[in-house]
Amino acid sequence: MLIQPLIQQLNALRLRGMAAALEQQGASKDRSALSFEDRLGLMIQHELTDRASARMAQRLCWAKLPQGAVLEDLNTHAVRGLAPAALAQVRDLGWIAEHLNVLITGPTGVGKSFLACALAHAACRADYAVRFFRLPRLVDEFTRAHALQKRSSLLKQLAKADLLVLDDFGLTPLSDQTKRDLLEILDDRYDRRSTILTSQLPIDQWHTYLADPTLADAILDRLVHNAYRLTLKGDSMRKQKTVDAKTGARAKNTVSI
Repeated sequence: MLIQPLIQQLNALRLRGMAAALEQQGASKDRSALSFEDRLGLMIQHELTDRASARMAQRLCWAKLPQGAVLEDLNTHAVRGLAPAALAQVRDLGWIAEHLNVLITGPTGVGKSFLACALAHAACRADYAVRFFRLPRLVDEFTRAHALQKRSSLLKQLAKADLLVLDDFGLTPLSDQTKRDLLEILDDRYDRRSTILTSQLPIDQWHTYLADPTLADAILDRLVHNAYRLTLKGDSMRKQKTVDAKTGARAKNTVSI
């Protein structure tokens, strides 16, 4: 029986993984050594892998992570002040199923955004829907949404994400409207979805930063009390990378006599 028409039919049915596997089997000299069940099983496995890869690519596209950080690349030996037990609690992602939050604080350059992106990437691999925003960019999104009268639509999109990452909280003062938008986001997500928030400000300064006592109480009540807290310490890794690069350049340009 000709294989090419079967490959075309599988592609027409959008079974592209199975079609590719069948094409590979057709080109293999060892295909006769496999039983029908084995060949079918390999085709199905190929289809499942292909769909998982496509779903992962779609998750990452929707998440819009700013860097390709993964937990496997996390340098746990760096001086970050991270307790191994605390890191282990968030690495397994059980907090997402429990609809809890993760708050990552520390000075600039210690890896807050890297850790947040690595956790978000792990969530994508676990088939969770993820969205990432630097808070200033999210403010811009809401400004456009208000102008186009699409605020409700944006809130609904954010509410659907299993994990929402808000990076750089506390960099600049927030307008009253932004505080109300933030409250709406967190109210929609409270006990339903999970949020990661990174900030240079210690958590005990967030109430003062938000200024309005009523809105601050409401926001922090939905964000802080059901969250894991990771406090990073140490010198800026960006600064260290610059120093290392300069040192390496000087060593490379040194002529041995």
